[in-house]
Amino acid sequence: MWLYAVRRLLMTIPILLGVTIICFALVKIAPGDPVRALLPPGASDQDAQRLMAMYGLDKPIPVQYLVWLGHVLTGNLGMAISTNTPVGFEVTRALGNTLAISLIAVGISFVLSMIMGVLAAYRIGGVADRLVTALAVFGISVPTFWLAVVFVIIFAVFIKALPATGMGDSSNGSFNYLDWNDLKYALMPIFALTLAPLGIMMRTTRSSVAEVLNQDFVQTLRAKGMSEFTVILHAVRNAMPQIVAMLGLQLGYLVGGSVLVETVFSWPGTGFLINKAILARDLPLLQGTILVLAVAFVVLNLLVDLAQSAIDPRIKRA
Repeated sequence: MWLYAVRRLLMTIPILLGVTIICFALVKIAPGDPVRALLPPGASDQDAQRLMAMYGLDKPIPVQYLVWLGHVLTGNLGMAISTNTPVGFEVTRALGNTLAISLIAVGISFVLSMIMGVLAAYRIGGVADRLVTALAVFGISVPTFWLAVVFVIIFAVFIKALPATGMGDSSNGSFNYLDWNDLKYALMPIFALTLAPLGIMMRTTRSSVAEVLNQDFVQTLRAKGMSEFTVILHAVRNAMPQIVAMLGLQLGYLVGGSVLVETVFSWPGTGFLINKAILARDLPLLQGTILVLAVAFVVLNLLVDLAQSAIDPRIKRA
């Protein structure tokens, strides 16, 4: 187990190095001039050159990358141009706000998908299977940003039960799920983010459990007189590696891919921060946010691999 963990950890080093190169390159090839965006309309070329020298943008691209990578390795992501605050502080606060809704969304998706996916797998072709399949297709097909707009129209405009946007007084990092004044701001973003992973994880759970239930050892368990509940537990345990893998992917997707939903609700998370950095042409903030999200996704995949090895002994011998 520990040898496998060390080997997987060493494999992430070149991946993280590649992530830094991609993050740096994507920002550099983006259209537009960030220096001119910061200067007033009548600024001279000398003013632009001084600003470029201040932020190190006058150096060759490889030198800029090495300098930036050196700062990143020491935990310094630079200063945000638009707010003149440390990028690390901005990204950390935004990541905490994103996790506040993403973890709950994935948790709800996991619990519901396990219940409904197992029911559908146990009765393939039955009523439960058809309902689960229809709900899964609906969850995968409906755009999350459209669902977010519908939630705003229904619950904020018509019913007036929930606030449409913002995070209330908890935007400074003191979010409390047990406080209705905080929770009411998070309900619509959470449910908007829940539907897509729920549909994907229901299909994964259904197919994985159904495949295990058709294997020979399941018939042996039934022949030995084990109850159906015990048989299903064995089937779910054997299907857990695939389910855990999908769980990690969906969490990574919600952490890094909730730009539209957070923008609709003005939720100050990483997606909203990326959108703000793009509009302001704030390169240090954009680079830092993308890098942190990419590293978080790599770390999540590492944790998923370790969880799979703990669940499935065959992976330990791989």
